[in-house]
Amino acid sequence: MSDETRTILRSAPTQGGPRLAVFDLLVVDGPDLGQRARLDGPGRLLVGQSPACGLRLRDPHVSRRHLAFTLEHGRLRMTDLGSTNGTRVNDVEVIEAFLAGNERVRIGDTSLVVERAQAESTPLTASLRFGRVVGASPEMRRLYPLCERIAQSHVPVVIEGETGTGKELLAEALHDAGPRASGPFVVFDCTTVPPNLAESMLFGHERGAFTGAINARKGVFELAHQGTLFIDEIGDLDLTLQPKLLRAIERAEVQRVGSERWTKVDVRVVAATRRDLDHEIQVGRFRDDLFFRLAVARIELPPLRKRDGDIGALARHFYRQLGGDGAIPEELLARFEAHEWPGNVRELSNAVARYLAVGETTLAGLAPSSRRPAESAPASGQDPIEAVLARDLPLPRAREEVVAELERRYIERVLERYGGNVGRAAAASGIARRYFQMIRARHQK
Repeated sequence: MSDETRTILRSAPTQGGPRLAVFDLLVVDGPDLGQRARLDGPGRLLVGQSPACGLRLRDPHVSRRHLAFTLEHGRLRMTDLGSTNGTRVNDVEVIEAFLAGNERVRIGDTSLVVERAQAESTPLTASLRFGRVVGASPEMRRLYPLCERIAQSHVPVVIEGETGTGKELLAEALHDAGPRASGPFVVFDCTTVPPNLAESMLFGHERGAFTGAINARKGVFELAHQGTLFIDEIGDLDLTLQPKLLRAIERAEVQRVGSERWTKVDVRVVAATRRDLDHEIQVGRFRDDLFFRLAVARIELPPLRKRDGDIGALARHFYRQLGGDGAIPEELLARFEAHEWPGNVRELSNAVARYLAVGETTLAGLAPSSRRPAESAPASGQDPIEAVLARDLPLPRAREEVVAELERRYIERVLERYGGNVGRAAAASGIARRYFQMIRARHQK
């Protein structure tokens, strides 16, 4: 697919509930003078030299992924993605900032002006679900028209979101609502397949290709022929396999392990990740060109805590679906509404199932909290690792939370030791000042 024919699908600005802001980025100086990009809905707009960027620049002093812009509560959040030459807003060097409009952003030899535009008046869809994906919140209803458009196409899709937000359910809904609904829906989970078997699972193998290969076997690409291949947690795919996956997607053909023959496949690829792939690319753990081929369409599923009104609606839905008699108890709903659901929709579904099976004893773990669990200090005397293990998270999510807590405490301690001097604290930590500031900013959100 050429740069000219590649289309980024995204949701339109909508009204009904909080009104979304609209911002334009205009290049006013540099090699790409006159270029313009608009951010008018959920998702992230990237700026840089990479083909995956919504605003692609030719400036050689701009990084491949230099900046990211997102809309948050009527403001524009700008984040430097660890660029080589940095970012200045109104002549002040920044790593992250909220912009309101009329700011001048300087990156490399390029200057951008941020302009606040007039939001369009498009009403929210009346739909309260997309396939089996349920949600009446404005955050979800903004996504449904985008999902309907994407479902009717054959383009690759990346679904982003925290663990438990329903990425696989959405992928299946896209398949069921599209032209490939009569074909297979095949799942490949990058976190559950050992690295030494991943190539065989993806592309298949011939008999005798390796020890234990008693019979020839199709890979998931062949199994998904004329259907959809859902690659879960694509951000965890081994770096050595990423170019082979890229080739399979680009050329629509695979080669089994131990074979010299290429097999044509007709597969739509939908990938999902809990990781920030833009950051993974920046640190060299994910290939830029693979991301470019996969992210023709991007959908970001919001966490449950940001889906206004959906906790109660989903609790009632699961209560009925799982065989509850009558209406769900109001006390249970109140406890559910007060909880922050770090495990998102999956955790809520499990909580309803436990309540129906065990009863009131399940409410003990639903004490309200004013902070997200990953940011909260463990109870006095409690091992922080044990606190994470007690939440029964998948290994990748548990590892992330332990590392996040370590980073937060380390940054706090080293800054206290050096009286808040960032330069000395970064030097003592053995990392670059810019990277130190990025970590610090991440834990101040």
